[in-house]
Amino acid sequence: MPTKIAGIIPPLTTPFDQDGEIDEKAFRRQVKFFLDKGVHGVCVGGSTGEGHTLTTDEFRRLIEVCAEELGGKVPLIAGIIANSTREAIARARAIEAVDVAALQITPVHYVFKPDEDATYGHFKTLSESVKQPVIIYNVVPWNYLSPALLLRIMRELPGVVGVKQSAGDLKLMADLLLDVPAGKVVLTAVDALLYPSFALGAHGTIAANPAAAPGACVALWDAVQRGDHAAALEIHKRLLRFWNTIVGDNLPACVKHALALQGCEAGVPRQPMPVATARQKEAIAPALKHLLEVERGGLLAAAE
Repeated sequence: MPTKIAGIIPPLTTPFDQDGEIDEKAFRRQVKFFLDKGVHGVCVGGSTGEGHTLTTDEFRRLIEVCAEELGGKVPLIAGIIANSTREAIARARAIEAVDVAALQITPVHYVFKPDEDATYGHFKTLSESVKQPVIIYNVVPWNYLSPALLLRIMRELPGVVGVKQSAGDLKLMADLLLDVPAGKVVLTAVDALLYPSFALGAHGTIAANPAAAPGACVALWDAVQRGDHAAALEIHKRLLRFWNTIVGDNLPACVKHALALQGCEAGVPRQPMPVATARQKEAIAPALKHLLEVERGGLLAAAE
């Protein structure tokens, strides 16, 4: 893999205004905010970024803008949420001119589920038709790829360089890590269990928690890498309490609210997703404040 993909890789939100238009200036400020937090990469166009709502032109522009702001400091991953092999290839080709480390691509998600051979064929055609490496975004509940199928794809298709494992089953993560082929990556999106994912050997994460609280997630990653599991467990507890306040069908809206509380305005979600409710905001604020103490040296005092 030409570019190292590892560590904390937040899926950036897409700032929309009240008319549903992209606020490019706010997006640029967001990229800078995440760089200042010390993240190891960023992803654009993922679920947290409401990538399913973006046109190809909007997607291309966001990728271009993000690459400009990153200036090669960390890898850029492009999220592609598409319902056909053809559509996914078209989106990938639309950003061929941009320095993108990998494509994060979902299985198809609308009602009709292809069998395992058809899913294998989907990623085979994809990976052989695009220039960029492919990371499978294993997130669609009714088209969930088993560890056995994921391992087969990674072993047999050189262009597929890893998988982002979502859903809450840590056993599936462990099974993947047990037999992952050399040179391939397993990224965790098990938001509630980032700490045990890292402890098991996950190569990093692209998930909503890092999008909402990047500094705390970098602190968690660093603690695990240096073997400080007491600190990691304390961060995990705070992160889990925070996660429990933002998870829901309007998760991107809650992430945007959490960012706004940190001085990073991220706009509103695109219709029909609702904004964070008053009850959600009331729960998010104290949990986020407690979590952010790990960025300001408060963790040591709490652990003592």
